[in-house]
Amino acid sequence: MDIVSNIVCRDVTTEQELIEHILRHEHGGITQARLAANGAINVFTGKRTGRSPLDRYLVRGKNDGLIDWGPINKPYERDAFERLWERACEHAQKLPQPFFRQHLRAGADPKYSIRLTVYTKYAWHALFARYLFIRDAGTPDMDEWTLLNVPSFHSNPASDGVHSDSSLLIDLDGRRILVAGLLYAGEMKKAVFTVMNFLMPLRHALPMHCSANVGENGDVALLFGLSGTGKTTLGSDTVRAMIGDDEHVWSPEGVSNVEGGCYPKLIGLTEEREPVIWEAIRAALTENVVLDDLRRPNFDDGSITENTRGAYPRDHISNRDRQNRAAHPSAIIFLTCDAYGVMPPVARLSPEQAVYHYLSGYTAQVGSTVVGATRAISETFSAFFGAAFFPHKPEVYAGLFQDMIREHKVPVYLVNTGWTGGPYGHMDGRRYSIATSRAMIHAVLRGDLAHTPHWHMDSLNLDVPESLRGVEPRHFHPREMWDDRDAYDRTLAALVQKFRDNWDRKFGTVSETIRDAGPKR
Repeated sequence: MDIVSNIVCRDVTTEQELIEHILRHEHGGITQARLAANGAINVFTGKRTGRSPLDRYLVRGKNDGLIDWGPINKPYERDAFERLWERACEHAQKLPQPFFRQHLRAGADPKYSIRLTVYTKYAWHALFARYLFIRDAGTPDMDEWTLLNVPSFHSNPASDGVHSDSSLLIDLDGRRILVAGLLYAGEMKKAVFTVMNFLMPLRHALPMHCSANVGENGDVALLFGLSGTGKTTLGSDTVRAMIGDDEHVWSPEGVSNVEGGCYPKLIGLTEEREPVIWEAIRAALTENVVLDDLRRPNFDDGSITENTRGAYPRDHISNRDRQNRAAHPSAIIFLTCDAYGVMPPVARLSPEQAVYHYLSGYTAQVGSTVVGATRAISETFSAFFGAAFFPHKPEVYAGLFQDMIREHKVPVYLVNTGWTGGPYGHMDGRRYSIATSRAMIHAVLRGDLAHTPHWHMDSLNLDVPESLRGVEPRHFHPREMWDDRDAYDRTLAALVQKFRDNWDRKFGTVSETIRDAGPKR
């Protein structure tokens, strides 16, 4: 019997029992749980207010030959993991309060699902898991995984061979996840996503870091992007039903959500700009949000972190797809937050260009989710728009993506949700409004780009519309948005070089056809 079975547990059956426990017993200590004026429970996550990638490891085993080992997927020896797992379980057994245990699931399509038994010391972590994963134990034929979250147990860098006193380890062979010494709840979510990203290609399905919604006629849209680029905001649409905001699987049967809830950034949230999220976080769970003396959330205050978060189940979204899955996509949109302010607001991509930008994953990290980030905005190239969570070698995901868009004839577009008129931090630079970005996406989904003249932006090798309904025409000529055209040219040249350098460094063995679909050489 696995030693985890010896942990004294309290089985969770309702959200209400967790909420009551949080407010009675977890209002003190490091988490400082409080009931906010909007009905949400607000907690603090200590010194780590985001993911800690330096503390994440994959345990070595029979799948070693499939893993893209490196600074993202760092190896950890099996013997050392077994010792760490045993100590974590023994620590949990000795704690005075029982752990919260839940039987949940990841994957809305039963063919592409795993069962999850989640053990958490804190009730608020249990509530997060109940909101984010699917509240269904699944069927016996599904793979069963164990997630153990013990914030009070700390690893030892000297004896355990880890980076710090906190660690996240994923054992693909033993189907176990250990979260030790970490309070930020997003670590649990992304650990499970990593597992799904490993398993799905083995089942000939493509895991995706994207939001998804569906129109009245059943047309499905996928919006890829790193955190902060607009996946949740733009995927949460009053006229399109939400499937999910972050993690999906594209299988031969169609698109299905990995999760049962949403986890958006809340910095700068307003009811006017993001009405769906504003309503959904009422009576939900929020992390690191500043409350005033009347316990009203101040979503503009990023003094604790820019990475303020909300967690809520899909039930909180009235305009949601009830099945949590749908047909094959009708359109794919890459959300790139261009901090340089030189990219066009929208462009259509050929299949080869789609694969190039899928692998490049150019965007900016906004209000970084990563512990230790020193800049609120920084450019990055993150393959698949989420390289931190994908264990296989890049060609595995790229091959699946290319096959799927070709087989189902899915058009792909690039939408810039970043800056125009100048770079981030410059007095002339301003970020595209949510309304403008939403207008671009609606134009794409209406099919407007198929019926409007385009011009070719040679340096970036992109086809850009001359105009679109409701958007000022000069936006489609980004050079004209800059007062200093020479500065634009220099900045554009610098970005093009970054594209080339990133490609040559990471994807030198990918075909020249795909390489040549990117910025001109």
